[in-house]
Amino acid sequence: MYPADSMAVILIVLVVILAAAVAILIWRGRGSKRLKSHFGPEYARALEESGSRRAAEERLRRREARVQSYAIHPLSPDQRARFAARWRTLQAEFVDDPAGAVSAADQLLGEVMATRGYPVIDFEQQAADLSVEHPQVVQNYRTAHEIALRHAKGQASTEDLRRAMVHYRSLFEELATEPHMRAAS
Repeated sequence: MYPADSMAVILIVLVVILAAAVAILIWRGRGSKRLKSHFGPEYARALEESGSRRAAEERLRRREARVQSYAIHPLSPDQRARFAARWRTLQAEFVDDPAGAVSAADQLLGEVMATRGYPVIDFEQQAADLSVEHPQVVQNYRTAHEIALRHAKGQASTEDLRRAMVHYRSLFEELATEPHMRAAS
């Protein structure tokens, strides 16, 4: 081989390596952009919890894969009507028993999630699973749950409980309505 041939081979190998590196960076950038766009505030939360972009994105990808393995389905019209009637009843009960209504709302959401096919194990797992398909309202769920926990310690006011109900309602509406109905509202 001539020295010029060796240089050409080295140059070609370097160009191929550089092109592969650029392609990987573009692919990762698109993946990051997709995750940021899809998860919204939950992306920032995962980033804050994990301390690194790579770890946060891996955590979110694992969530997506886990939730894909679930048999999640919309509520039937009968289930939707039954849950909606229960929601209206507990909202009316808020006037006389705010704490009881908040507790009942939390339980009702657990039932709706279980009926839809989400495993109802513990709160953090439920919130993580919900973040995959309902990233815009999962923070409402976290906030409402935190208020309910503070109330159990005697540290939440009636106004806090009202806020919890508002947050629970947004998640309830998200979970109990048909996807095409949410898009129209």
